[in-house]
Amino acid sequence: MRESSPTLPFDLRSLEIFLAVCETGAMSSAARALGLTQPAVSLAIGDLERKLGFELFDRTVRPLAVTVAGGLLRQRAGALIAEARQIGPLLRETEHGKLPLIRVGIVDSLSRVLTTPLSSFLGSRADEVSILLGLTASHASDLLTRRLDLFLGVDDLEDWAGLERWQLVKEPYILLLPEGIETPRTVGALKKLAQSLPMIRFSSRSQTGLEIEAHLRRLGLSVPRSFEFDTPYGVTSMVAAGSGFAITTPLCIEEAAVPKARFVAVPLPGPQISRKLTLVARHRELGRLPRELGEMVRGLLVAAGAQQ
Repeated sequence: MRESSPTLPFDLRSLEIFLAVCETGAMSSAARALGLTQPAVSLAIGDLERKLGFELFDRTVRPLAVTVAGGLLRQRAGALIAEARQIGPLLRETEHGKLPLIRVGIVDSLSRVLTTPLSSFLGSRADEVSILLGLTASHASDLLTRRLDLFLGVDDLEDWAGLERWQLVKEPYILLLPEGIETPRTVGALKKLAQSLPMIRFSSRSQTGLEIEAHLRRLGLSVPRSFEFDTPYGVTSMVAAGSGFAITTPLCIEEAAVPKARFVAVPLPGPQISRKLTLVARHRELGRLPRELGEMVRGLLVAAGAQQ
């Protein structure tokens, strides 16, 4: 029978011992690495298993192998220990007014506008700056698992507690047409266009792509699939080459940096939709930095043509 687990059925020292056993494959080896006795390591592992209610190691094989539960704990414990080890250096660095490291995710469509000024801004507030470009979904996952400190993109974590948000800008979705194509003024005309010209899509792995697909369903438009891309450049360049039309945003067009003489950007026919770009960070972990960063980024994006 499993014991009733307390709120936290482990401490950092027990996790450290557990990880040492995982790495060495034996309790005796883990004991030597940690400067403990083997009985102390065995007792710590047994106590951890009892409190969690699961066996963490398969003791019938040598070297010891983790069970399914042990494998899951190993993944999470490694992140917890790594985070805990940063606390001491972090506190020491605050005496100098700077963080030792800040890790930021930026959605691809903001990289051209933000990379350089963001690097400069964060460089004055941290000794080491890591800026990762990619899809919002990946950044959201990395924020929740503490591989990122904050991200800037389309917020799809609204249901998660423990986060703080700073809305940056809102920008409309617009229609992107190859030069010389007649502008559709109605939803019916858009449907007719989709029957004669392929639609160049944003990947369904992206939040932008998901929002566009949801809008098409609301309009009752079933548009055949042809090409899709993760990046604004892929979408915009295909339209500029005359290969199809697209639904995109002003900042995505700016990010693509494709000569604007080769395409036309017009309002969407029918109901209008927009996307909100947000700065998301864990609640109260970075002091005033998220707010100050949000204000700086908002000014840059408004200057680039986005709406507040």
